Amino acid sequence: MHPTRITPEAPAAVRSPLLTQRWLDLTFIHWAVDPAVVAPLLPHGLTADTYDGVTYVGLVAFRMEKVGWLRLPGVPYFGSFPETNVRLYSVDAYGRRGVVFRSMDASRLVPVLLGRLGFRLPYLWSRMDIRADGDTITYRSSRRRPGTSRARSRIVARVGRPIPEPTELEHFLTARWGMHNAFSGGTGYLANDHPRWPLHRAELITCEENLLAAAGLPAPDGPPVSVLYSPGVPVRLGRPTDLTPRSHVPRTAPWRG
Repeated sequence: MHPTRITPEAPAAVRSPLLTQRWLDLTFIHWAVDPAVVAPLLPHGLTADTYDGVTYVGLVAFRMEKVGWLRLPGVPYFGSFPETNVRLYSVDAYGRRGVVFRSMDASRLVPVLLGRLGFRLPYLWSRMDIRADGDTITYRSSRRRPGTSRARSRIVARVGRPIPEPTELEHFLTARWGMHNAFSGGTGYLANDHPRWPLHRAELITCEENLLAAAGLPAPDGPPVSVLYSPGVPVRLGRPTDLTPRSHVPRTAPWRG
């Protein structure tokens, strides 16, 4: 089946959200890679999603705010924390485009444990902070556990002008309306919806990181092809659907911290 059309708005609303949250002060950094490089890192039943024959590795740093279960109010402390993700782009047999997370560094231990135990997500406990100075924003992370403190990142970006109409590639990299993951029952899809991303051009001043290598990906051999910033959006996430039987899901490579 062909992948679904790239759309800046969610193709369907999440009517009964499992989780609500806000994603704020995001910087999206992307490098182009050969789909064959990431194919072994995707869960069973998925292929690398491509744009003009190329797929991408994303490094996304942001603030998570007020994560809440069902329709309950978001939790102000445990539900609010910095996070930095390494992600790939995927498509399943139904044509649904999504992301696959290779690592999710976060500074709150309780959400890390809930994400790992409840959803089998690759959350990792890290020391993190985000600081803004005028139009410049700095994200720092240093991994605690699991893994070693050698996995770290320091990202400094300068926020530029708003983008009136993002390109189709910019929509491809940011408007991802679901997550693919090897959940407890097998490979599944968890939909999300949120308003259209408000995007800005951004200049990458510093990107010192080894999170990509720790996630089993080749270290970038050049500058990113895309750097974007967004002040953020409120998000609703649904429940995992259409699981592949667990017996068909291969074991993933071990994490390297």
